[in-house]
Amino acid sequence: MPKLNRIAEPAPQRIVILRALHIGDLLCAVPAFRALKTALPQAWITLIGLPWAHRFVERFNSYLDDFIPLPGYPGFPEQNPEVSRFPDFLARVQRLQYDLAIQMQGSGEISNPLIMLLGAKYCAGFYLPGQYCPDPERFLPYPEHEPEVWCHLRLMEFLGMPPQGDELEFPLYDQDWKELEGITAKFAIQSDYVCIHPGARSLERRWPVERFAGVADGLAAHGLQVILTGSREEAALTQAVAAKMQSPSLDLAGLTSLGALAALVSNARLVVSNDTGVAHIAAAVRTPSIVLFSASDPNRWAPQDLALHKVVTRAPASTTEEVLSQATGHLQEVYANAL
Repeated sequence: MPKLNRIAEPAPQRIVILRALHIGDLLCAVPAFRALKTALPQAWITLIGLPWAHRFVERFNSYLDDFIPLPGYPGFPEQNPEVSRFPDFLARVQRLQYDLAIQMQGSGEISNPLIMLLGAKYCAGFYLPGQYCPDPERFLPYPEHEPEVWCHLRLMEFLGMPPQGDELEFPLYDQDWKELEGITAKFAIQSDYVCIHPGARSLERRWPVERFAGVADGLAAHGLQVILTGSREEAALTQAVAAKMQSPSLDLAGLTSLGALAALVSNARLVVSNDTGVAHIAAAVRTPSIVLFSASDPNRWAPQDLALHKVVTRAPASTTEEVLSQATGHLQEVYANAL
């Protein structure tokens, strides 16, 4: 067991992590979860997350053991705070008497007061210099210029837990493959297909619909089936792309679970998407991708493997033809002249 210089002995047995964020954010934290569980294999590790994330904990049960939903918190934009539920949430967490609470919810400017309310014996995490630092011994100045994956690995290193690689993961189970088999049969999915994902939670991160349609048509002209992916809330967006296309496409927005979507992505020849959750899924299942950055920082959010994933850093200024050229060139590089 590594020497945990900043965590008092005995080593913590009950750990709670605050990371109430969406799928891409959670996937970027998996290497840190892996380092934590490797360093403390006997520890019981709980994630405090958005209500949907119980499914994430079930999938990543090699690293996470339990889940507590956060009822929101003032200043967290991911969900509206249910103030009436907060006292019960806090009482529940405090009763569990965690040995260590780790703040992995951004820089700490908003989240550090919350982590201190959880009642753990020790707290650790990030802080912004000049802002509230709960414990200089266990809180790391926020490494805002690091890639998101390494931001959290730096915290693990700081606490005495060596990284176990920086690659993402997305475990796929029999249920995911069975669901994909059903979708494949129902919609006649071909063996050579690309996934086009035009959505993103924020409007400013979305590349224009007509340009996605143009790229999709260009890939279809190379004999690839085009599958449009997205959440149920993004169905109008994928329908708009389909309407702009000259070639046929298969629109699966809202028709797959997260696991089946990842299985679908894992079998794709290529993913073309905005900087959003599916880009991190493609990285986790090692499917080649083109990731379009319109507003977010590619230095922070780009995939680690830039041989497998190509990044378009100024997407709003990039034409359909430029992105299509990158997509076809990348396919030729990866699949050795398959087109």
